[in-house]
Amino acid sequence: MPALGRNYIIAGAGITGLTLALTLAKFGANVTVLERAEALQEFGAGIQVSPNARRILDRLGLGEALSQSSLEPLALDTYASGATKPLVSLELGPLMHERFGAPYAVMHRADLAEALYKATRRFANIDVLFGVRHWDARSDERGVAVDIERASGQTQTLRALALLGADGVHSQTRQAILGGPAAAFGGRVAWRTLVPFDAVAGQIAMDRVSVFFSRGHHLVCYPLAHREQVNLAIFLPGSADKAQAFPSVRTRGGPIDALMGAAGDSWTPWPLHTVTTPTWHRGNIGIIGDAAHAMVPFQAQGAAMGIEDAAVLAPLLVESQGAEAALARFASLRQPRVAKISALSASNGRIFHMPWPLSLGRNMVMRLQGRRAHLRRLGWIYGHDVGNGPAHS
Repeated sequence: MPALGRNYIIAGAGITGLTLALTLAKFGANVTVLERAEALQEFGAGIQVSPNARRILDRLGLGEALSQSSLEPLALDTYASGATKPLVSLELGPLMHERFGAPYAVMHRADLAEALYKATRRFANIDVLFGVRHWDARSDERGVAVDIERASGQTQTLRALALLGADGVHSQTRQAILGGPAAAFGGRVAWRTLVPFDAVAGQIAMDRVSVFFSRGHHLVCYPLAHREQVNLAIFLPGSADKAQAFPSVRTRGGPIDALMGAAGDSWTPWPLHTVTTPTWHRGNIGIIGDAAHAMVPFQAQGAAMGIEDAAVLAPLLVESQGAEAALARFASLRQPRVAKISALSASNGRIFHMPWPLSLGRNMVMRLQGRRAHLRRLGWIYGHDVGNGPAHS
């Protein structure tokens, strides 16, 4: 069935929503994206873009833009508590191209969002509406009607074949429209900041990702070469209060002390919520990305799963006889994979934070497994290909 003239509405102009808009538009669909913010926003700092996600973005024509604003780290160095040398350096760099046909890159979230947004601006069949203060949706036999109110006070009603909620972990689509659960807070907070290159010179390798394990917490850092900054994220017990103060952190020396010192009090909290719901759609209204399956970030796959979602859902929508059938098929295809990756992410969080003496066993296993252990352990993630999608144009 031809896609021309098909209209879809997406709630949320984040990474998942913009990827879905771009993919649908390349199939010829007309897309309207609703965004509460007055302009493009991506809070946070760094993001790791693994080969399974990068392959999709490259097919959408973003390869050059991403290469200019990202770094392909040569390795991931893991450090035991207090250590000055890595337990093991897991190979990345050229090995990712060789094994998975796409790079493993790190970059600022805002740079990825900006690349996606600029790509959508090249399509007359994508309309991004910023400053949507309120919206509500209702379904009927003809599709879905969405009543919106802009920050200016202007109101209008939009009609489409389907509404796709890419509105994040606290999704209105999931909770208010589908009657799904609120996100669950798991008692952990990611504290994030950026520091200048020269503030940590000599403390970490500036061509790789570094991960420091400790009892009850861990620190991830990597350079954002495009910005001459280093992204730091430390994961600690905490509350869901976004106004909480940065807690005192006990460390055992080594590079982590210098990194924490360079950051000072510049940390911003990001309480970690997860979403588990069996209901990803009702009729022609559905959810994707974090709205459907937010997970803890301990396998760095949250955004990647949203990007995969978009690449799977778009062709189903334009090729199916109806949106409801497409959304049902989408859920059946994606739920097993995201559940497996979510469970792995949660398990990693427990492993990273092991107390002594359990941490001794963890460290020994990591050393013995060697520099390419992740190829065996994570090949099913990085090598996953959702399909060719729309041709590059």
